[in-house]
Amino acid sequence: MDRRFLTVLGVSLVFALVVASIFYQITARAGGGKKTDAQQSVETKDVVVAARPLAIGVTIKPADLKVEKVVPAAFPKGAFSKMEEVVDRSVISNILVDEPVLDPRLAPRGSGVGLAPIIPPGYRAVSIRVNDVSGVAGFVLPGMHVDVLVTGRPVNLTDTVTTTCLQDMLVLSAGTSMQPDVKGQAIQAPTVTLLADPAQAEILTLANGEGRIQLVLRNGSDRAVVKTSGKELSELYGFHKQKPDQGEPRPRRQAPAPVASVPPPPPPPDQILVIRGTTRTVETVSNTPAGR
Repeated sequence: MDRRFLTVLGVSLVFALVVASIFYQITARAGGGKKTDAQQSVETKDVVVAARPLAIGVTIKPADLKVEKVVPAAFPKGAFSKMEEVVDRSVISNILVDEPVLDPRLAPRGSGVGLAPIIPPGYRAVSIRVNDVSGVAGFVLPGMHVDVLVTGRPVNLTDTVTTTCLQDMLVLSAGTSMQPDVKGQAIQAPTVTLLADPAQAEILTLANGEGRIQLVLRNGSDRAVVKTSGKELSELYGFHKQKPDQGEPRPRRQAPAPVASVPPPPPPPDQILVIRGTTRTVETVSNTPAGR
């Protein structure tokens, strides 16, 4: 093969490689510059997040918050961009550290502090006194559901009765704690606060004052309400259930009893005045007919 032809072919290949290399570098630089410009043109938005874990009932302070930047597409619904919109509001649902603070987890501003903000409109918080037994040995914790049993003696019965007066009641707090123990340990509290509507609040207050209350722990997913008739003390010993006293029957009006006829009294005896000289005497003469 001609040496001249080989030389021209080699030079052409080297020239082609140099041109391709230059073109690649120019294209890479142009592409890299566009990517940097795109990165610089991405918009971000401020979002308020928790700087530490926030428990139920906590009133948020500036030190509890911090601001992070996110793309608009990642901005959560109900989140806040300014810390001033969150400060001095109470937490009604636990917020974890670095979690965005959402409006549904906060009580309205001015709704109070502590337990008051977590009470829904139309409901009441009612506290009842319990002991180690009636409080299920301290295992009734905030967030659990319980039934309420009351033991007493109704006015129309002579026997002691236990009945379920309320079912599926939410426990708001045990003592002053509105949070379960972090280790799952029992909370020894002399009082338990339940969430109730006004009618249930009246029942709880009456049962707490007139009877002995026992709380019955139930599964949180079991929301069924079971109708019970209550149990009397005599049933524990095998006797039949006593029927409620209907009261003393009213006496019927009776006709007056006939009055027995009484014979008329006998006529008074006849009396005769007898004068003997200066002496006067009165003698009685029987008026009974002869032969009687």
